[in-house]
Amino acid sequence: MEFWSQVLDLARTTATRVGAQLLLDFGRVQGLEKADGSLVTQSDEWADREIRSSIAAVFPEHAILSEENEHGFTDAQWTWIIDPLDGTTNFTRGIPLWGISIGLLYNGEPVFGYVYFPPVNQSFHGYWAGSTGLDLPTGAYLNDKPIHVSQDSPSSNHFFSLCARSLQIWQPGFPCKIRMLGVATYNFLAVAAGASLGGVEATPKIWDLAAVWAIVHAAGGTWISLRAEPTFPAVFGRNYGNYALPSLIVNHPALADLLLPLMDSIRK
Repeated sequence: MEFWSQVLDLARTTATRVGAQLLLDFGRVQGLEKADGSLVTQSDEWADREIRSSIAAVFPEHAILSEENEHGFTDAQWTWIIDPLDGTTNFTRGIPLWGISIGLLYNGEPVFGYVYFPPVNQSFHGYWAGSTGLDLPTGAYLNDKPIHVSQDSPSSNHFFSLCARSLQIWQPGFPCKIRMLGVATYNFLAVAAGASLGGVEATPKIWDLAAVWAIVHAAGGTWISLRAEPTFPAVFGRNYGNYALPSLIVNHPALADLLLPLMDSIRK
């Protein structure tokens, strides 16, 4: 298991170091609007360079795909997918919920994820072999303590997270209280930690999902692709820069059955 110890140590030390600098920049930088309408700052770009450099130093043979750099998925056996600053709008506006997401894929399937939220000092990580046949550690963790999805049934006192582009699914009689956090990774990790029962993202990209895929599955969550094809494995040759992967995450398949009829407006 030495390889997996290296993987966790790399993700943890890199995210902690990068997060410390981002905390100094927090609320003090201006964002520029990208072609897809999202924001990017000098902090995103600096963090991207730092994370890619750290990965290349330890695993030079691995491919790297990131929000701020390479978007084309290659045929490399191992691929790191990173979002150096998930929640850039929150970051620029001084809202203390944003994070650093680092995922590792084996033949296109996410098998490890690490996501760190510096303002709230929460770090999530998890391992998920899926159909890869890999021998790897198991479990999902928040600050190194095991986590699992909630076993509760929905009620007006349970949470469900929407993104800004999925508001139309909220209709009278929706079974949970709605929250909008502005960070795709945190929307889904809140389900993994048992804090909410579900979440939906209408237009997430692969770097929003790669790390949380492993953690959510390891925590017992149910992942529903809202495309006609599966979210993973990633497809060789595809440019993921403009390719959305709408997803519904819930604590239990029964909740998915209840909510899927509301998802038609965001299916692709």
